[in-house]
Amino acid sequence: MRVALPVWQGRVSPVFDVAGQLLVVDLQGNQEADRQVDSFEGLNIARRADRLAEMGVETVICGAVSRALALHIQGHGIALFTCVCGTVDDVLRAFQHKTLTSQRFAMPGCCGRQRRRCRGG
Repeated sequence: MRVALPVWQGRVSPVFDVAGQLLVVDLQGNQEADRQVDSFEGLNIARRADRLAEMGVETVICGAVSRALALHIQGHGIALFTCVCGTVDDVLRAFQHKTLTSQRFAMPGCCGRQRRRCRGG
């Protein structure tokens, strides 16, 4: 499975729409097989979603995201976890252990502190 997280200073970026870097992690079961950072600088909303699809991303984990970008991502059939905050490693570990919906990772003020998991396609 290929998972992507917009990152800033070792944490999940607070706003995906303007994030400059994207961490892409390949998971095999509960093991991390590969990790790479890709630049998202200057990409508009449609191009961000297209780039995720081109990279074979199956799941995006992010903080706040605009409705327009969320719809573009979902249009590519990519699963979307929003309103997530925390360090990249903690969030990835929680995702792997299916505990990402814990309040520990809830972004303050985002989505009324309710988490959304949206499935595209």
